[in-house]
Amino acid sequence: MSIQQKINIRNSVLILMIIAAAATRLLNINHISGWTTYTPVGAISLFGGTYFSDKWKAYLVPLVILFISDLALNYMYFHKFVWMDSESIMVYVSFVMMVYIGSYINKVSVANVLAVSLVSVLVHWLLTDLPWLHGGALYSKSLLGYGEALVAALPFEKSLLVGNLIFGAVLYGGFELAKRKYAVLQNNKPMTA
Repeated sequence: MSIQQKINIRNSVLILMIIAAAATRLLNINHISGWTTYTPVGAISLFGGTYFSDKWKAYLVPLVILFISDLALNYMYFHKFVWMDSESIMVYVSFVMMVYIGSYINKVSVANVLAVSLVSVLVHWLLTDLPWLHGGALYSKSLLGYGEALVAALPFEKSLLVGNLIFGAVLYGGFELAKRKYAVLQNNKPMTA
């Protein structure tokens, strides 16, 4: 098997895992079980940043798949396609940052995945609640308003952290186990940032 075929198989498996994780966002659209607050979005971004050797794929694949799943969710909720609004721009910037943070994992371990999960939630929390960047209709465009937005966002950020940990365990753990079983999934290049 050529190196190019090996890379294509590896990338295909990574993409399929990300698609499967993103699809879980659509499984519980009616909030039946309460698991809908624990989404894979952060873990998908971190995972892509860690495993894609081509950095453009690390950014493109998770962001495109998340964008498509957002379109589907918006259509399911609002019965129309919502492409992007002013508030979602900072959310996607935080996902870009999560991919970048994930690229710093040189060796996959529970401690490293936990660390990047925590850092990525902190980045998401600080970026997505900036009231002067996305309109801040609920809070004033002052430091006090920013503080109020940060406090109000704590339950969501807790859910993001739990989602990062659950889906991170599945994605990272699953891929690491698969790499041990199937040599074709091994990357010949060292994992570096």
